[in-house]
Amino acid sequence: MLTLSGIDAGYGAVQVLRALTIEARTGEVLCVMGRNGAGKSTMLKTIMGLVPATAGSIVLDGLDVTGLPAHEVPRHGIGYVPQGRRLFAELTVAENIEIGLMTRRRGQRTREEVLTLFPRLRERLNQVSGTLSGGEQQMLAIARALCLEPKVLLLDEPTEGLQPSMIALIRDTVVALKATGVATILVEQRVDAVLSVADRVAFMTGGTVAETVDAAGLTPAAPQFAAYVGV
Repeated sequence: MLTLSGIDAGYGAVQVLRALTIEARTGEVLCVMGRNGAGKSTMLKTIMGLVPATAGSIVLDGLDVTGLPAHEVPRHGIGYVPQGRRLFAELTVAENIEIGLMTRRRGQRTREEVLTLFPRLRERLNQVSGTLSGGEQQMLAIARALCLEPKVLLLDEPTEGLQPSMIALIRDTVVALKATGVATILVEQRVDAVLSVADRVAFMTGGTVAETVDAAGLTPAAPQFAAYVGV
């Protein structure tokens, strides 16, 4: 569904991604792990056109999206939940959802499907999003991305700083999305969170993918976690 081939990218003279190659398959959760500075968030930003790729290609369901302006990428079906959620804090829950729906001109059916996934948001539609709890804001960020009916969903450390009940809810949502055919790339540092949802795990170091492993063959004691994540 999404293939990155030989991607170089960075910030000015600082190169972060180096010949990075990775693929996300339909209906799977691909977790990406690595130490701070390995390039995980930069990879997601490069997919979204927020950081330009200086070499390589990004292909979404057969369409080359390398070099597309950032505002065009979501219209092709890539949903993005960045670290820190990045909601429109002064707008209501309903207005944030409406912005997501407008991106690919989705309507009431999509809205209802998303609110069914997150019934707590239905109870708070008229609440200003900046006043939600951290977990509720994360729900809204994911809901807004799902309003695109994405082919690919990018999640950057969605469980960071959340209480266990919220972590479980987000985990269940990610698992449920597999049945819809969405390809999910999940950047995550928590080994327990990864092993509970992943189909495959890609380990990054030095701006490239060093190893990709089927999650079924991993345990918390697997040497890759110590080698690439430091846990």
